[in-house]
Amino acid sequence: MIVRRGKSVGNINYLFCDDEYLLGVNRQYLNHDTYTDIITFDYVAGGLISGDIMISIERVGENAVKFGVPFEQELHRVVVHGVLHLLGQGDKTDEEAVEMRRQEEESLVLWDELFHEERNV
Repeated sequence: MIVRRGKSVGNINYLFCDDEYLLGVNRQYLNHDTYTDIITFDYVAGGLISGDIMISIERVGENAVKFGVPFEQELHRVVVHGVLHLLGQGDKTDEEAVEMRRQEEESLVLWDELFHEERNV
């Protein structure tokens, strides 16, 4: 996804945590007093895509149930979501959110193709 956009992969760190930990980060660094499934800290420099992506496993599990999808599928979506933020895709407006979902789906198709290709080698 990153390379396909002509960018280079830098350091992308994932921290998997619980709701309370991510709520604390949300309060401390973003002044938001809400639970969330993901927070992305962008350290992108030019075409080098880097950042910290924090994901609440509890929230991913709840969303998987809510959306009627397997946990693994929802986790992949959230992982991709964070990378899309690092690539500059927002999701604050309705239009941005629709575009984020479209890009998530496109990226998940690529993920599945790569994963299945590697398994069949």
